[in-house]
Amino acid sequence: MKQKYMKKIIWCLSLLFMAGACSLDYEPTGEYSELTVGGTTEEDGGAVFKDRAEVLSQYNSLYTTLKGAQEYWYNDVLLLAESHSDNAYAGTTGAEVIPFEDNSLNASASTLERDWNNLMKIVAAANKLIVGIDDVTDSALTSTERKQWKAEAKILRAMVFFDMARMWGDFPVVTTLAGDITAENIEEVFPAYFPEQNTVEEAYTQIIQDLTEAIADAPDNNPGDKTKLSKSVARALLAKVYAEKPLQDYKKVIEYADALQKDGFALAADYELLFGYNADTKDCLARNTVEGILEVQYFTGSGNWATWMFGRKLDNWDESFSWAKWVTPSRDLIRLYDSEGDNIRKNQSIVYYACTWSNYYPADDYPFMYKLRSSVNSIIKLRYADILLLKAEALIMTGDLPGAAAIINTVRGRVGLGALPANATSSKDSMIDALLKERRMELAFEGQRWFDLCRLGKVEEVMNAVYAKDSGRLPQKALFTEYSYRMPIPQNILDMNSNLVQNPGY
Repeated sequence: MKQKYMKKIIWCLSLLFMAGACSLDYEPTGEYSELTVGGTTEEDGGAVFKDRAEVLSQYNSLYTTLKGAQEYWYNDVLLLAESHSDNAYAGTTGAEVIPFEDNSLNASASTLERDWNNLMKIVAAANKLIVGIDDVTDSALTSTERKQWKAEAKILRAMVFFDMARMWGDFPVVTTLAGDITAENIEEVFPAYFPEQNTVEEAYTQIIQDLTEAIADAPDNNPGDKTKLSKSVARALLAKVYAEKPLQDYKKVIEYADALQKDGFALAADYELLFGYNADTKDCLARNTVEGILEVQYFTGSGNWATWMFGRKLDNWDESFSWAKWVTPSRDLIRLYDSEGDNIRKNQSIVYYACTWSNYYPADDYPFMYKLRSSVNSIIKLRYADILLLKAEALIMTGDLPGAAAIINTVRGRVGLGALPANATSSKDSMIDALLKERRMELAFEGQRWFDLCRLGKVEEVMNAVYAKDSGRLPQKALFTEYSYRMPIPQNILDMNSNLVQNPGY
């Protein structure tokens, strides 16, 4: 560490007693916070929690944060996965969203900075419980609670790390708490405030460790409550993690997909149950379906505000419907549904309203994404159809084309579509194309499409072609290249921590 910065920090610490606060300037500038270090200990340097009540409060706050932070793990993920792919246009003319559609993203993107900071904040909250719970001496905290709550926090941390790994690749994998800095411990503690950048391989190692350790102590799947970070959530995440580059292990994908079937998961009988709204009861059609693995649920009185970002609230028809919405369905996606005769999934994914803007379509017949349609509809973060189709992908990659076709045909059969034609099942390449098409129709507007293209190395092939065939898309500002698979690290984050290196291409 550079001596001048150590001296500056010690000088700042000496002023704490006189001035009450001091900014810790580092190369080139910045302030430390829980957003960069993953949390802090108690001011006196002692235990993080004094008793069971404080641990319980922290545990409950993890779920409260998950429920309230949909802007980061849902809204912005949809913007990236749908509008940065061929599924949707940006929707509005705002500078924060247009770069996702025309491929002009750079390090100044405000949405990416917001996401980085707030995802790290969720990690900080999880770290506080993971690290601090073992030092609690209160006998009221049982051994079972200690293990289970820690396991759930590890699943949450892994879920956030997984999103970050898919977005940025290399990032600081923070798993510790940073203590108070003193003149005596500065060499040991200070680096935690500006952590090193881990490789994506190291990130996945930590994610897998968190999830596999958590399975032993996390709660079992509860068919009547899919809101918990359960063993099944860990298994679903492991299936998705093992499908990802750079550590693809298709046998593990199949193993964890099969484990979810043993846990009792299956396709819901009716696709509409997953997203439908009951106008008579003013509630969603169903919660906790046999297909839902992790749901974030909302109820009357504490509803989900995110619905007005994407369309019309069926439980309050005119509320917040005076301005253009994010994530407008693309002509290319609509054409796919129509060409496949997939009316059921199209009608559950896209709805048409008259509105007061005409950014992409005539105002009197304007399409909107429809999978979040009221403030009481659940957000399904993980569902079995996604994992089942990942198993089909793994079977394709390991040479079992008939097994993969059987799974895809099951998914198609639920919505009244026939089996794949012979030309789609004749080779590995044709099966990959069929799988991608099926995932696109099944999972549209659920935050999967961009990551599917990245995982299968299809970004350049698909995205550089779509601008020419989709007449409604904004002009392409830059070609998609090998560097497009990762997002730019926000410039303000780089300025704060000189240990970080920008991703190539930005």
